[in-house]
Amino acid sequence: MPRWVRVALASIVASILVGTLPTRAQDGHAGGHGWRGIGHTENHDWYQDLRQPGTGYSCCNGSTSTAEGDCRPTRAYLGDDGVWRALLDGRWVPIPPRVVLQQLAPDGRSHICANKSGMIYCFLGGSPRS
Repeated sequence: MPRWVRVALASIVASILVGTLPTRAQDGHAGGHGWRGIGHTENHDWYQDLRQPGTGYSCCNGSTSTAEGDCRPTRAYLGDDGVWRALLDGRWVPIPPRVVLQQLAPDGRSHICANKSGMIYCFLGGSPRS
C-alpha cells in the first residue's frame, strides 16, 4: 500500500477517534493542522515562556513580528498505547514522551513546537472535549 494511502487512512482513523473530520481543524482554521507559521504570532506571548523538559531551553525561537516561530496550534490525540500523536505540517506523527509538557495551554488546545526539519522540542496536549 502506498505511503500516502496509509497516511490518509491513519488520518481518518485518528479523526474518528477524536470526533472530527480530517479536513476540519481542532478550532476550525488551518492552525489546527500543525503547519509551520500558522498560529505562532497569535500565541507567542505564552509560547516564549515554554521550556524544553530536561534542558530548560526555550521551545520557541520566534517573535511576535514573525510567523516563522517553531510553536503552533495542532490537532492531537492520546493513543491507547499512551503515546500522543499530533499533526505536524499536515501529517500525523508520534510525540516522543520526553517532549510532552505536563501543563495545559491557556486556550485548552494542543500545541507543538518543532523546527523546519520536524524535530519536536515541546508538545502540549489539549483538554479532552466533552
